[in-house]
Amino acid sequence: MVLDISIVLVGAQTPGNIGTAARAMKNFGFSKLLLVDPPPLSRDGDAYGFAGQARDDILPNHKIVSFDHVVENYHTIAFTAITNQSGSKHMRFPFLTTREVLDEVSQLSGSVALVFGRERIGLTNVEIAKLDRICSIPASPTYPTLNLGQAVTVVLYELSPLSLSESQHPDLESDLATPSELEDFYAHFSSLLSALDYPSQKHEKTLRLIRRVFGRTHPTSRELITLRGVFRRTIRNSSHTTSPSQEEDSL
Repeated sequence: MVLDISIVLVGAQTPGNIGTAARAMKNFGFSKLLLVDPPPLSRDGDAYGFAGQARDDILPNHKIVSFDHVVENYHTIAFTAITNQSGSKHMRFPFLTTREVLDEVSQLSGSVALVFGRERIGLTNVEIAKLDRICSIPASPTYPTLNLGQAVTVVLYELSPLSLSESQHPDLESDLATPSELEDFYAHFSSLLSALDYPSQKHEKTLRLIRRVFGRTHPTSRELITLRGVFRRTIRNSSHTTSPSQEEDSL
């Protein structure tokens, strides 16, 4: 069964936060927005003003549902910044972290609802008791509560590999230089040292240093091509430069 993810906002009080959540959905490839007890959403109001391009599809296509409808028809994951972090106090302890939620959702199928609570109090304990899982969004203990729109953005960023195609969500590793390209780069750098008449006793040590530096930095193929272009020009220019010793020999 195909995974079908919906974003549920429960009792949102500020239309602008609904618009911000819709915009985050558009950013990260999600399209189904469910609202429980929402405020009025005017086409000229903050919800549409904050939604960006999501004002054209996601926001106007939202559905208003009851909380019980979500519980009865979806596998539910609730999101909160504060969990009390105690097995004796919290109804869903232990909780997921945002780093774990991708693995959790990846193992599911069918209809899944990501449920976010109110700006001021979040989800009530009664509501949380009806949901399947809870995820804690890490935040500073000095100010642990998140804006509703921010919370949705954080979570959907973590889940974006599920919704974005490879071309939209490129894998950086595919751009990294291959071992063969790195070896060619090191050989070219060695040629550069020779062209610059670099002290022979320091040659090997310098090559080892370069290997350590580039081994840590994981350069891309394009970066190595650019640097090798610099090497070629430097070698070419050095071959046209007469050293002081050569000038003395010609006298």
